Amino acid sequence: MLLQFFTALREAKVPVTLREFLTLLDALDRDLAEKRVEEFYLLARTALVKDERHLDRFDRVFGSVFRGLETVGEATEPTAIPEEWLRKLAEKYLTDEEKAELKALGWDKLFETLKQRLAEQKERHQGGSKWIGTGGTSPFGAYGYNPEGIRIGQDGNRNFRAVKVWDKREFRDLDDGVELGTRNMRVALRRLRRFARTGAADELDLDGTIRETAARGYLDVKLRPERRNAVKVLLFLDVGGSMDWHVELAEELFSAARAEFKHVEHFYFHNCPYERVWKNNRRRHDETLPLLDVLRTYPADYRVVIVGDASMSPYEIAAPGGSVEHWNEESGEVWLGRLLERFPKAVWLNPIPAEHWAYTQSIAMVRRIVGGRMYPLTLEGIDAAMRELVR
Repeated sequence: MLLQFFTALREAKVPVTLREFLTLLDALDRDLAEKRVEEFYLLARTALVKDERHLDRFDRVFGSVFRGLETVGEATEPTAIPEEWLRKLAEKYLTDEEKAELKALGWDKLFETLKQRLAEQKERHQGGSKWIGTGGTSPFGAYGYNPEGIRIGQDGNRNFRAVKVWDKREFRDLDDGVELGTRNMRVALRRLRRFARTGAADELDLDGTIRETAARGYLDVKLRPERRNAVKVLLFLDVGGSMDWHVELAEELFSAARAEFKHVEHFYFHNCPYERVWKNNRRRHDETLPLLDVLRTYPADYRVVIVGDASMSPYEIAAPGGSVEHWNEESGEVWLGRLLERFPKAVWLNPIPAEHWAYTQSIAMVRRIVGGRMYPLTLEGIDAAMRELVR
């Protein structure tokens, strides 16, 4: 129950630290509460609450967690503490005011400082604001907070502040067999149509057969190529990170495009297209394709649809080496520009609602690069994007 009490206080935004919690446990070991609930309440409030503004929240949490408790012994029965809980308890709680006081080092200074720390540090570190470790406000490590840092050894996003991630991350391929919810998307995608008869003549040409039979006096069966949508599409899909929240929507679009277009190729990227893309997320570290090869392989009459939330560090777009996962020699803006120059018929579909775009700097940057051709990943947005591609 004490662990539950501690986590409930943190969830209620009472700034309780691990050290204060350990102080309370030590006081209980010394029997300072004398096994009485009233004394335990006063002891816990004294050890855990530093500001009278949080007293009301503390009282509500205490009443909720210890409702019906008669003796302190009921709350202190020994139990195994999961290792993951202990790691989480070490995370530093910062108020909005404390976060605002932290200053970003800047791109060049960040990497210069990391090299220095790697050369100097000799042991594991937890908390603090300097060394590579866990918790605290250092720009380097995991489970802490810094306005611009390098994330090392953390299983996913927490504050969306990392400008670089030094981990091998595994992504999952999108499913092109999803059916539920794709019908309306297929209807919207049908605006991108340009029919032509190409390929083998395997369809009965009824009008031609009647005409030739009447002219020749005998049955003359005529065949013609099937009438198909001749539009060819390249689909670039952002995967991983913040796009995990939009996987279902992206899969529905992927399935609809596969079903609607005869000529469609797909490629994956993370956050922003760089010098390499891939087709299989399980092998993305071993089997990648140079983006230049893609630009040379497919002719300029292909339509390009880029799907991504465009939510990333501005460095990932504007700076060489800005990719969150690897060191790119040229900026994302350069590579995105090359893609758009090769395929002038291109749009960007964003799963984030359009009314929220103004609050993310990187979305504004990508919108500028694509010439305003960014549309929300909704039925209306897909319809507008397909109208743009057939202009």
